[in-house]
Amino acid sequence: MSQNLTIQEEVTIKFAGDSGDGMQLTGGLFTSNTALTGSDLATYPDFPAEIRAPAGTLPGVSGFQIHFGSTRIFTPGDQYDVLVAMNAAALKTNLHGLKEGGTIIVNTDGFDKKNLRLAKYDENVNPLENGSLNGFQLFQLPITKLTRASLVDSILGTKEQDRCKNMFVLGFLYWRYNRNMEETVNYLYGKFAKKEDVLQANIAALKAGFHFGETTETFSGQFEVKAAPLEPGTYRGIIGNDALVMGLIVASKKAGLPLFYGSYPITPASDILHGLAARKHFGVKTFQAEDEIAAVCSAIGASYGGNLAVTGTSGPGLALKAEAIGLAMMLELPLVVINVQRGGPSTGLPTKTEQSDLLQALYGRNGESPIPVIAAKSPGDCFDTAIEACRIAIQHMTPVILLSDGYIANSAEPWRFPKVADIPPIEFSFKKEVTEEVYLPYVRDEKFARPWAIPGTPGLAHRIGGLEKEANTGNISYEPANHEYMVKIREARIEKLPNTYPNKPSNLDRNRVIC
Repeated sequence: MSQNLTIQEEVTIKFAGDSGDGMQLTGGLFTSNTALTGSDLATYPDFPAEIRAPAGTLPGVSGFQIHFGSTRIFTPGDQYDVLVAMNAAALKTNLHGLKEGGTIIVNTDGFDKKNLRLAKYDENVNPLENGSLNGFQLFQLPITKLTRASLVDSILGTKEQDRCKNMFVLGFLYWRYNRNMEETVNYLYGKFAKKEDVLQANIAALKAGFHFGETTETFSGQFEVKAAPLEPGTYRGIIGNDALVMGLIVASKKAGLPLFYGSYPITPASDILHGLAARKHFGVKTFQAEDEIAAVCSAIGASYGGNLAVTGTSGPGLALKAEAIGLAMMLELPLVVINVQRGGPSTGLPTKTEQSDLLQALYGRNGESPIPVIAAKSPGDCFDTAIEACRIAIQHMTPVILLSDGYIANSAEPWRFPKVADIPPIEFSFKKEVTEEVYLPYVRDEKFARPWAIPGTPGLAHRIGGLEKEANTGNISYEPANHEYMVKIREARIEKLPNTYPNKPSNLDRNRVIC
């Protein structure tokens, strides 16, 4: 072991730069590399809501935060030990989150007068030179110039060469944290297999950053974080939205039902639609609707036809879906509504996370409309939560709202592959035959759930509607006594649900289900 190698228990790094600086890719590659070391980790992609803010401005700063360690890691960290700032705006936006005495690695080429002006600094007062950063360990690297120097033999133009500067930074950090570059080089070969010049430029910049740290006396110290004591098994990195996709498909297979997903694109839930649309080979049907109301109504129709029906959205979309969710509750059809929350109100902050919709999920419907609300607690937990939401919806014949959020949706953590045999089937049965003289579609079992009768089944013709229904028959009723009874039945169905919850906890796990 090198005499200059320091072992650290945990580290938090924030990569920050302009939206075109490739910070998300850099952070993602560093995350994949970290996972191979066996360290536990949590990440937080932090990107702007603006479609394309002007380069160098504060709104255009994009970031990626990773917290990794040789102990169990549960969050991406409140503050960071290392800040990588590719320009003045990145420094100004993120300096407040750096720990006292922390390390700043800056691209000095991003601190010219134009960049200072765009970042709202006095263009004649450079923060790298005025002593304002004296409380931190400051490493000043002309990253843009060094990248171009490493690519002096490349045929790429200056603009294309500058796109490789994130690889220079990545290589430098690989050296600083005693990493192997092989996995990243293999990734680059796969990504740029048909662009040989771009491939070689990125590899050259990556290696140049590594060797710059190795040969420059200023950076004589290296650090290393050991593997964490994770439960034995096969792991992969997982983000919340991908885990929801896999969980929904597994639930479909465990229930023996075709999966239908009706959705309208909305940040940060759109990746669920993309992920399911790419998996038609599992029998998944996806429908991109013209609006949020059409999306949820399509899912209700799919449920009526015997599908495992799911719709996804974020806060503004949940508000638009509210009436139709009440309709699904009235019809007593299984429906999973995924709400990947973002900051509100109204259109709000599309790329910023906030758990802002709890009261809307619990109470955001007219009349007495109680439904289960289930919440994921981490990216990996989204897999189990998706399966559980489907189980509750199917076995209790009710809509279920599944809450995630922007952080859980986009952040990553190590996830241990489950064994198929360890995931129990979702047991249910369609009503196949008439045992009574006149079919009564709302006769209830011990869970107060009605039977699931598929249209076209002989003898099971029945009425459904959005108005208050008569007990048992489903016919429209305006009788006060019947209305009071139905209100109590709706309450009793949800109150009884915890008694059937797996492991029957004496006090319902509030990290998972809220009724």
